[in-house]
Amino acid sequence: MDNINRVYSKVFAWLFVGLLITFGTGYGLYLNKDLMITTLKTMYIPIIIIELAIALFLSFRITKMKPITTKILYILFTITTGITFSALFVVYELGSIIFIFLLTAIIFGVLAFYGYITKRDLTNFGVILLVTLLVIIVASILNALFFHSSSLHLGITILGVLVFMGFVVYDMQKIKQMLPTIGEEKAAVFGAFQLYLDFINLFIRLLELFGKKK
Repeated sequence: MDNINRVYSKVFAWLFVGLLITFGTGYGLYLNKDLMITTLKTMYIPIIIIELAIALFLSFRITKMKPITTKILYILFTITTGITFSALFVVYELGSIIFIFLLTAIIFGVLAFYGYITKRDLTNFGVILLVTLLVIIVASILNALFFHSSSLHLGITILGVLVFMGFVVYDMQKIKQMLPTIGEEKAAVFGAFQLYLDFINLFIRLLELFGKKK
């Protein structure tokens, strides 16, 4: 039990570091608008490719890579995400971003605590979440290319909030299952990476729903 609690402490430490890097990078780049515009124009597609490559590499190679490699990839991912986040500071008011961040943190904290204490096996729940997420991605692409429906976009966004709320609970429990397989150090960083993705995606969707635009 002690090692599990120790891992969760490290998970949330790494999660805090990742969020700090992302929002710090985004806001810092926003303050230099010329650099932000140039970076987003020239690097947006490469950044998306890098993020996807890191996510896939971590997911499929986590058992074989060294702990230091896991940490480097995680930090690199949070930096690249921060670059794309600079656009949010252009679209939304800073006070609104801070409020939604705090709202996300509260929701995330409650769900994470439930995921930590629950005794229910959520393995099958994870499959449902993944299938639903794939449906959201496909529906979002179709809506962007063909339908251009604001009502459909709203529905997709709300469904996305529910899905990533579910992922927070699922990924919290999954950390316990990963620990014996990949060890404490990698479980802490990879667990933080998964919860980081949950937090960021939940934050973005709540911002779309409740954020105040400039």
